[in-house]
Amino acid sequence: MIFGRTKPLDAILATANKKSLHRSLGPVQLTMLGIGAVIGTGIFVLTSEAAQKAGPGMIWSFVIAAFVCGVAALCYSEIASMVPVSGSAYTYTYAVMGELMAWMVGWALILEYAVAASAVSVGWSGYFVGLMASWGIELPHALVVGPYAGGLANVPALVIALLVTGLLMIGTTESARVNAILVVIKVTALTVFIMLTIPVLKGANFEPFAPNGWFGHGEGSGLGIVGAAASIFFAYVGFDAVSTAAEETKNPQRNVPIGLIGSLGICTIFYLLVASGAIGALGAQPVAGPNGEVLEPGTAAMAEQCRILSAAATEPLVCSREALAHVLRAIGYERIGDFIGLAAFLALPSVILIMLFGQTRIFFVMARDGLLPEKLATIHPRWRTPHIVTMITGVAVAFFAAFLPVGQLADISNSGTLFAFFMVAIAVLILRRTQPDRHRPFRAPMIWVVAPLAILGTFGLYVNLPLKAMLVLPIWGALGLVVYFAYSRRHSHVGLGRVEVHEEDPDAPPQPVPPVN
Repeated sequence: MIFGRTKPLDAILATANKKSLHRSLGPVQLTMLGIGAVIGTGIFVLTSEAAQKAGPGMIWSFVIAAFVCGVAALCYSEIASMVPVSGSAYTYTYAVMGELMAWMVGWALILEYAVAASAVSVGWSGYFVGLMASWGIELPHALVVGPYAGGLANVPALVIALLVTGLLMIGTTESARVNAILVVIKVTALTVFIMLTIPVLKGANFEPFAPNGWFGHGEGSGLGIVGAAASIFFAYVGFDAVSTAAEETKNPQRNVPIGLIGSLGICTIFYLLVASGAIGALGAQPVAGPNGEVLEPGTAAMAEQCRILSAAATEPLVCSREALAHVLRAIGYERIGDFIGLAAFLALPSVILIMLFGQTRIFFVMARDGLLPEKLATIHPRWRTPHIVTMITGVAVAFFAAFLPVGQLADISNSGTLFAFFMVAIAVLILRRTQPDRHRPFRAPMIWVVAPLAILGTFGLYVNLPLKAMLVLPIWGALGLVVYFAYSRRHSHVGLGRVEVHEEDPDAPPQPVPPVN
């Protein structure tokens, strides 16, 4: 029975206990890690996308997305403190719901990480191009946007994706110190933005507050306040990085939940203040088509309307590819706008690196379990990195970044993320039923309320994604099922009766397994 193939929790915990990582992270370091992972392309870039979908009502979009993340974080906290090992939602699902569902979660995470890296690459490109323009260097339009906006390809996004891939292949990873510096740069940039925009906000810019209503044209339209929340969800993704650091955390029972909820709370406050400043200082009304129709971001019609409006007056917020820098320049802070652009220019490549590294880690864990060919994670003899899978992933990321708009990429990534969080919430409930006596260092409060809210919230946001983004997940999932039944089911270590306890390093790249007689 494929649903009966579960990886025993005791074996997973034995793997964690064998690992010789020093437990050194406290609540402050975990919170900083969470803030560093969360603050990125979402707030720097998707503000304009959210404004086109919801207008000033995007403030509520941030709140809705934060609430769904909050209840999902409580589920993550319980299961991460119980099972402090890498693999995140994939590992949890394998232990609770069996191999097939774990495969589907891992397959969705592969999509999430790759497409998210593409989205961040496109976000970086927008700030890079804006920074160059501010310094008097105009790059050809055809080479800075894809066909969706009348260009050929987004060359800066393609180049940064390939550069980061190259760095990752030769073994460059960022240290905790570099991450801390980048967190300071990002938080400083957002603080400066808030301090300069809040004093000049105008109440009139908040009217009408919800021009597209709560649900736009209904489920699948991607418009309205809830549709914007489904996109804005991308701005919070990364908080689960705290749960995967549980192995290196002092007193994870106490500190992992503090890190998760603390980083989520701080980021939400920042986001609400930044959104209020952007709306109040410049306005955030959606751009309508020639006949008054609502335009979807990332479409040729939207790009054409933005071109017409920008030529006649100041570029609207919803049209900007570098929203925060654009707002400051529009209210007279040209050089400080450049500082915001420089902050994004410096910080976002590290986010691409984290996404690509995260995907190779999922590949490692799945290949170690026999679900993917171990050849994919072959280690380069000199660089000591999984160069094959990194190269394949990097080329795919660069391709998507060159031709797709950031909002569309973020929505596709969200579909995979929401599915993973949905499965974690179900896993927590199943564990409460099937293993009620197992030690739980952290118990989520009111789990029979919190977990169903997480399940309903993630599903609700998913069905409010644009229809194209919604369809990507089942199509990708169907492809995953073909791969599973054609290869993974027959090569699964659990299916072959091998459940290993990895003595030295359970996160190490998988090595070739001797054939079974």
